[in-house]
Amino acid sequence: MTPRTALTERQKRLGHELRTIRTAAGMSAEYAAGLLGVDRGKISNMEAGTRPISPERLRTLACNCHCTDEKYIDALIDMAQRSKGWWERYRGSLPHGLLDIAELEAHAVRMRVANSVHIPGLLQTSNHALAIFRAAVPSLPEHEVGLRLAHRSERQQVIIHDDAPEYVAVIHEAALRMQFGGRQVARAQLQHLLDTSERQNVTILVIPFHHGAFPGAGQTVLYAEGPVPQLDTVQVDCSHGPDFVYAERQLDRYRAQLDGLTDLALSPERSRDFIHGIANQL
Repeated sequence: MTPRTALTERQKRLGHELRTIRTAAGMSAEYAAGLLGVDRGKISNMEAGTRPISPERLRTLACNCHCTDEKYIDALIDMAQRSKGWWERYRGSLPHGLLDIAELEAHAVRMRVANSVHIPGLLQTSNHALAIFRAAVPSLPEHEVGLRLAHRSERQQVIIHDDAPEYVAVIHEAALRMQFGGRQVARAQLQHLLDTSERQNVTILVIPFHHGAFPGAGQTVLYAEGPVPQLDTVQVDCSHGPDFVYAERQLDRYRAQLDGLTDLALSPERSRDFIHGIANQL
């Protein structure tokens, strides 16, 4: 089978977990190759994510590495048996990072986000998103703006379908007062936040200016909980595109950061009142 050339973040993560299982057991790549009946180079490719691994070989590796967490193993097998999601329609038309974010959200069992300047993407109206896309530097061609809008709309379905995961958004007052697209667009965006916050699975928490300093100021963070804790992932927005992190110490840091933001924020009820108050000023 020809090795993959364009890797998704999920494929890279599977390879990382395979290497973690093997090295934690003190097993050499040469021994793993003999165990699975492949050459040494294919083990390296599997751990790099460039070559798939069958469920049978994955179970063999886990068993011989004394990995007995069945939920974790099943989750890895699910990653190995990757089915194409709706985002694949945009491959070759939009940056890979945008597709990786959509795939991460689609497999998350719970999401927590923190935004200090922008409204979270899953909560943006089309007009608000349009204003952001048109402010990009360098300017995006109109056909790509249209593709990004369509992709954003499909992404948003993840929090409104019947079995939608819990979604907690901590939003700073600065983001609420940004008038992307003008006053009418901003007012409609705030009303959309209020409407969405009525969903059982969605919680919106606001940090007002007067609460002062807050952890992670200026960062945009998504903490996506996986089907097992070992597969939790943090996605951070950067000027060059999204970064994905999952080292345990990094996860600990971002969990603590989000916990601190949640403690600092207004309650859901007071947050809705706060948003309503800003909307009335527009």
